[in-house]
Amino acid sequence: MNTINPLQAGDKAPAFSLQNQDDETIVLAELLKEQQVLVYFYPKASTPGCTVQAENLRDEKAVLAQLNTRVVGISPDPVKKLKNFETKKELNFDLLSDEDHAIAEAFGVWGYKKFMGKEYDGIHRLSFLIGQDGTIKHFFDKFKTKDHHQVVLDYLTK
Repeated sequence: MNTINPLQAGDKAPAFSLQNQDDETIVLAELLKEQQVLVYFYPKASTPGCTVQAENLRDEKAVLAQLNTRVVGISPDPVKKLKNFETKKELNFDLLSDEDHAIAEAFGVWGYKKFMGKEYDGIHRLSFLIGQDGTIKHFFDKFKTKDHHQVVLDYLTK
């Protein structure tokens, strides 16, 4: 079992290209040419906590765009499952499939978890604001699923 060691503000964000829910390749470097990017890691599409978190980010998309911020969610789910999640919840941002959790590991968010008495390795619900220069501007680790969007907005508008 691995303990997590998340990247911090000032660290260079790992480059990635992953398939989104439409099976298109999304490249971080391309996104950063247009806006800063909020990369949020979540454990599993269509589960209650992940749904609340995604819906709130969906509802704040216009405000985030005004703040020069694009959202991408990353989970170990396969593309097909991400498509179902997007369709069912009318999500309006890229959901990226990291099935081998290589990107989660690169960001330091894959590791030991305990849930309902079970111990396993999985994705920790953490977020990174990546500046257009490719550097992590902020690491979000203190939030609940239902207020994640507000914590991000508070940081962006302070």
